[in-house]
Amino acid sequence: MSACAAPQAGAAGTWGTDAQGKPQLVLADDGGLTGTDGCNRLVGSWELKDGTVQFGQVASTMMFCDGVDTWLSGLSTGRVDGSTLHILDVDGHEIGTLARS
Repeated sequence: MSACAAPQAGAAGTWGTDAQGKPQLVLADDGGLTGTDGCNRLVGSWELKDGTVQFGQVASTMMFCDGVDTWLSGLSTGRVDGSTLHILDVDGHEIGTLARS
């Protein structure tokens, strides 16, 4: 992973829940990203540019989990609105939201 500018603390933190089968992202102050799409583990990077969360390359395990919606695997950017992180795909369409934990 390449180094990136230090993200602003407003987006850093835990988003979503640690309940089995549910998505969660942990955005670290140092630009690291860990989490799960509800099935697969995610690891990568992020930074805040002009108020938009930009997700760097995100690696994932490739397990199949019956009945789990893995929408989070399509993340590209995000936008924080209060205690909600709106997740957008590469086309800028909202694919889901995560509440701050």
